[in-house]
Amino acid sequence: MKNISQYKLITLISIFFVLFYNLAFFKNVLLVYSFSGIDILYICSIAILLFSLCVFVFSLFSSKYTTKPILILTVLVSSFSAYFMDTYHVVIDSSMIRNSLQTNLSESSDLFSLRLVLYVVLLGILPAIFIYKTKIEYKTLKKEIFAKLKTLFLSLLLIVIIIFSFSKFYTSFFREHKSLRYHVNPIYWMYSIGNYINKTIDNGPLVVETVGLDAKIIPNSHPEEVEKTELIIMVVGEAARADRFSLNGYEKETNPLLKKEEIVNFTNMYSCGTSTAESVPCMFSMYDKADYSYKKGISTENIVDVLKHTKKINVLWRDNNSTSKGVALRTEYQDYKTSKNNTMCDETECRDEGMIVGLEDYIKKHKGEDILIVLHQMGNHGPAYYKRYPKEFEKFTPVCKSNQLEECTQEEVSNAYDNAILYTDYFLSKVINFLKPYSKDYETAMLYMSDHGESLGENGIYLHGLPYFMAPDEQKHIGSLIWFGEGDIKEDIDIEKLATYKNKRFSQDDLFHTLLGLFEVETEVYKKELDILYNAKK
Repeated sequence: MKNISQYKLITLISIFFVLFYNLAFFKNVLLVYSFSGIDILYICSIAILLFSLCVFVFSLFSSKYTTKPILILTVLVSSFSAYFMDTYHVVIDSSMIRNSLQTNLSESSDLFSLRLVLYVVLLGILPAIFIYKTKIEYKTLKKEIFAKLKTLFLSLLLIVIIIFSFSKFYTSFFREHKSLRYHVNPIYWMYSIGNYINKTIDNGPLVVETVGLDAKIIPNSHPEEVEKTELIIMVVGEAARADRFSLNGYEKETNPLLKKEEIVNFTNMYSCGTSTAESVPCMFSMYDKADYSYKKGISTENIVDVLKHTKKINVLWRDNNSTSKGVALRTEYQDYKTSKNNTMCDETECRDEGMIVGLEDYIKKHKGEDILIVLHQMGNHGPAYYKRYPKEFEKFTPVCKSNQLEECTQEEVSNAYDNAILYTDYFLSKVINFLKPYSKDYETAMLYMSDHGESLGENGIYLHGLPYFMAPDEQKHIGSLIWFGEGDIKEDIDIEKLATYKNKRFSQDDLFHTLLGLFEVETEVYKKELDILYNAKK
């Protein structure tokens, strides 16, 4: 092959990006603009604009020692990005990058498929080999600088000409269709990595701000009565959307056991994020969704820390998901994703119900003391929903037995997902029945709240993790409920009154203050207006 300049190579690769890596982008563009009439010209201008942006970005960082490594890395990463955007219709923003980095190997294996291999080979490895083997002719330093400036100028000029030539169209395009930019490959994931680094990397050592140091348990107003300590289990669900709970009116019976219990089901609960990495630390933090950020989350104590500041509440976190996402860094943490701790593992994976085994030993160890136990489920983690439940829970058939959800029918995907909800119903029922015998000696309760929802193919979208403003309701409207044991706790909480406003819109912003209220903790960071139970207290 004849030697070419690095800028000709950049031009070729940029054309390649427009033609083969942006299927999701152009599919979304065609949902807004039809490929007819003047719109054909507009769409062609978008393609040229994208090409010019790629040329500009690659040329900006080009040099004798960087051009090939940058291009090779970009095609490899973009092949993965193209696969996930084309297959699951997700976008690669900073939250998705954080979620991906915090996903363990077993969860990542659920995403592996032949189609992914084809994407990586055809759009990643083969172009990378082509770039590597291409012989670049480098000129003198002066000529290389001139060529670089010329390429930057021409690509920028082309961008300006296009935008000004169709100024009316692009004014509308940028203002009314901002979400389209999330699908641009590789420009947007490059921006997202920079944004992630900016949000994550600190200039100095992390200093965690303490909150609620004044926290104390409110003493009994009737000292002559023997006050029972509290035993609360908080279950953090995974990807359980509200509209798949029969408790919320879903036509399939996905909650046959919970409907027999005296629970209060919050029909209108919303998450503060659309991914585990965002929602879990957010829901346990003192910040509401509007104020929360990743940096605030990792640099500020959460509700687990505040409860421990009372010196009277013991906290245990058991995890059958990826991790606690930083929430349990300063408390007792047990990993239940392996058979080392989890005694209920089969050939597929370790089951959520295994987290209940042995809890009686922890309770016995802290007899007479307040206890919060957090159980973080594997729940409905996708896309391999069929793995999330034992075989005996396969009530709804046929099911999708693949992680390639787009290759299954809508019914098969729904059935696999609903069977996982059915298993969660069983798991929550087991938690409730575990707590019932303790209601004689403790004030017992179980609070369940999913971290986020899930898309199951509606409008071609799967899984979760879309930016909150553009995420469908299915990714934000979550399952949540509470159960109170018999005995003293029902003398404090008017369940009938709570049931009168259970359909009110609540969010994960309320969890921090609701847990403080449940444990009757007094602190300056407590806000009664965000305590779901406050208006039902006797």
